Amino acid sequence: MYRLLSAVTARAATPGGWGWGCGRRGAHQRAGLPHLGAGWVGGLGLGLGLALGVKLAGALRSAAPAPPPSDPDPETLPQAEPQAPKEQPLAAWSPQTPELPRSRRFARAIDSSRDLLHRIKDEVGAPGIVVGVSVDGKEVWSEGLGYADVENRVPCKPETVMRIASISKSLTMVALAKLWEAGKLDLDIPVQHYVPEFPEKEYEGEKVSVTTRLLISHLSGIRHYEKDMKKVKEEKAYKALKMKETMESDQEKELKEKGGKSNERNDFAKAKVEQDNEAKGRNSKPVKKKNDFEQGELYLREKFENSIESLRLFKNDPLFFKPGSQFLYSTFGYSLLAAIVERASGYKYLDYMQKIFHDLDMLTTVQEENEPVIYNRARFYVYNKKKRLVNTPYVDNSYKWAGGGFLSTVGDLLKFGNAMLYGYQVGLFKNSNENLLPGYLKPETMVMIWTPVPNTEMSWDKEGKYAMAWGVVEKKQTYGSCRKQRHYASHTGGAVGASSVLLILPEELDAESINKKVPPRGIVVSIICNMQSVGLNSTALKIALEFDKDRSDLP
Repeated sequence: MYRLLSAVTARAATPGGWGWGCGRRGAHQRAGLPHLGAGWVGGLGLGLGLALGVKLAGALRSAAPAPPPSDPDPETLPQAEPQAPKEQPLAAWSPQTPELPRSRRFARAIDSSRDLLHRIKDEVGAPGIVVGVSVDGKEVWSEGLGYADVENRVPCKPETVMRIASISKSLTMVALAKLWEAGKLDLDIPVQHYVPEFPEKEYEGEKVSVTTRLLISHLSGIRHYEKDMKKVKEEKAYKALKMKETMESDQEKELKEKGGKSNERNDFAKAKVEQDNEAKGRNSKPVKKKNDFEQGELYLREKFENSIESLRLFKNDPLFFKPGSQFLYSTFGYSLLAAIVERASGYKYLDYMQKIFHDLDMLTTVQEENEPVIYNRARFYVYNKKKRLVNTPYVDNSYKWAGGGFLSTVGDLLKFGNAMLYGYQVGLFKNSNENLLPGYLKPETMVMIWTPVPNTEMSWDKEGKYAMAWGVVEKKQTYGSCRKQRHYASHTGGAVGASSVLLILPEELDAESINKKVPPRGIVVSIICNMQSVGLNSTALKIALEFDKDRSDLP
């Protein structure tokens, strides 16, 4: 080894040997190998010396007797193997762990929910669909399926912006609630106090009052898109009759279970009543009413400069029902609410809403307008009479900003849902944690908003009632070890070429949860789709329950 080192050193020192040089200039010489400096020679010698030492040490080890295979020497085992068990705890969730391990805890729920959405998408032929899910205030899954733009093959992604339709009503409710909390809005005085441009109303010759509270819960009697009062009333009467028959049938079954068999005379009388009811139901079946997407006003192209101007579409029409007596879903009622927001706040409706969006960190939520460039905006589709996918016609939603005119993403809707859930729950946690920040709306305000209102309906879930710009299903269980109805709040949306849902499933809290946890506690699901007439509420509820199954293992 010594002779090899001497030879290398001598070779490097000779003019005919390796060339002398240093730096980058030597490295770029074209003749032979690059010139090397004196420092290189010393470094080479040191390297060879170290190599010699390692080789001698290895020779000494090999001279020692080898241990038997059955009893290996721990010193000779690779050092990486004993360290492996110490790395295992890193796979578990801890406050310092990235979000990925938390998402892995919901892998089953994500796979199941993704499969469900693929089935729904294929069933209705939707071009694209986007979903977002949060658990206890943290987004754990968001994904786009299909295309936001079919023509240009632009795929859906979590940032895709779509029409949220009637979820806009829930956003408008926040504006009304903030004004009510500030003492600037009275929910129970006639709307003419704020908007004198809206004329006083009569119903069947009697003067009646339309209030903000009645407008919010669709009890004002103001029409929706259907202008034919007769058709609307016939449909209402038919539904009421069918509901009554169903209730009577259920009551009869319960009586039979409790009281046993009735005598033949009573059975004959009941059969006669049932036949009469069936005949009455057939005779009272209403003339088929057009659905919303067959109504001309849904496709308005006219630009309205402000909320007051849009009132001319319906302000002179008669009320279809006496205020407070019947539920009649009405987007035009929310156009009137937008005018009330303007007068009570002193701001233009859209300016006031943008302030709220800023406070809620909903930075991608805007009113839908054709002119502005809105990044990641999807295109909207419908099937024509030949069952071919086509672009929807151009519409201007300025007449109904408050009731169905906003664009958003699933991420922004999750933020909104969690802000509402936090406000709803923070009052329960205040006693155990005084350091909690206040909710955007007060707890008593959120309780009022999510309390079902009598005489209302929730069209997307028959188990629920409409509250204040939200549909609410209350907790209920009739029989042991049978179906358990969970408490949740949601709102769906349907617009030209779009469908949507925002659903909030609060955690069922107990004393231990309140003492150890902080709000928001629960599941929030948002789904948006660029195809109209897609019912999404039951899908959102199934997804929420899937994630609720997996959340029990979370700390």
